[in-house]
Amino acid sequence: MTDHHTPHPPHGSDSSDTSDAEAGLRDRWHDTLVAARAGAEGPDPLPYAENLLARWAEPQRRYHTTAHLGAVLDRVDTLAGHADDVHAVRLAAWFHDAVYRPDRSENEERSAALAERALPEAGVPDAVTAEVARLVRLTVTHDPAEGDRNGEVLCDADLAILAGGPQEYAAYAAQVREEYGFVPDEAFRAGRAAVLRQLLDLPRLFRTSYGAAEWEARARHNLATELELLTSSGPEIGTGTG
Repeated sequence: MTDHHTPHPPHGSDSSDTSDAEAGLRDRWHDTLVAARAGAEGPDPLPYAENLLARWAEPQRRYHTTAHLGAVLDRVDTLAGHADDVHAVRLAAWFHDAVYRPDRSENEERSAALAERALPEAGVPDAVTAEVARLVRLTVTHDPAEGDRNGEVLCDADLAILAGGPQEYAAYAAQVREEYGFVPDEAFRAGRAAVLRQLLDLPRLFRTSYGAAEWEARARHNLATELELLTSSGPEIGTGTG
């Protein structure tokens, strides 16, 4: 990764809290990258962490920030026993929104391509790099195939915000609405409602046994409530998924 990004604190965050959180993320990146190399040599992990963290702290982000990255990594830890290659899943979490422009539709593809460029340079084997890129592309639909254990873990971890408590879910939805501030209200409501219906139409939102037991019911309640508010012209609460 050769391009440079200047980090900005996530919207509404305290700079000292942000610094502590980013220090923890740097440590997690180091451990994950070294584990994914499986004993192979590679360059210093720190510049790669700095580049990724700068991307996750770009000023157009409100929900898709380092806080979201940390939350997804936490949920991957919770679900680690369900994955076939948890190191690949963790790397995919780092890259899944590394490229994020809310006014563009190719974010997942560009994020996957970034992983395909950066990870071989960072010493990650080709097979692991390919799996990471596949997982990143899977977040377009959040619909892994039956038996895709790595995909199930990443998608469940990314969508777990949908099962948040009332305040957490409302904050998520409001942050996403801010990211789409350039979209007029009527168009936003229509687009968001379509996303919610697509999610509610899935046979299961969560594919791991843990996600199905702990998150499914609450997530469906939150989605249905938001859809009802949007379609009844109630107060605005948000757009987009994880």
